[in-house]
Amino acid sequence: MTNLSDLNNAIARELQNWSHEIEEKLEEVKRDVAKDVNKSLKTKKHTYTDRTGRYKKGWRIKKDNQSKSYIVHNKTDYQLTHLLEKGHAKRGGGRVDPRVHIDPIENKAIEDFLRRIEEAIRGD
Repeated sequence: MTNLSDLNNAIARELQNWSHEIEEKLEEVKRDVAKDVNKSLKTKKHTYTDRTGRYKKGWRIKKDNQSKSYIVHNKTDYQLTHLLEKGHAKRGGGRVDPRVHIDPIENKAIEDFLRRIEEAIRGD
């Protein structure tokens, strides 16, 4: 009987080690993907360019410890991201067309994140 309980304990220990390893890899992948998104947003040639470059330089990564996630946001012109991405009404009537620049980078990041997580779980 002791052999069976030893086997159970060994399996439980290995599963715990594996899950801890996966958590570490997940954290690394989240951080790397957030850095890639931030770099892409800073280097992408936007159709909107301000004279000072504040919009490009304003992209930051923030780690949210409560939800254990990384948030990429524009610190200096945070209102502008929505207006550019979605378009907006003009003061004298009419609309400004959207200048989609965040959505393609976000979609690419989601695909990259999922691919890298699958590789981490498989052990590639």
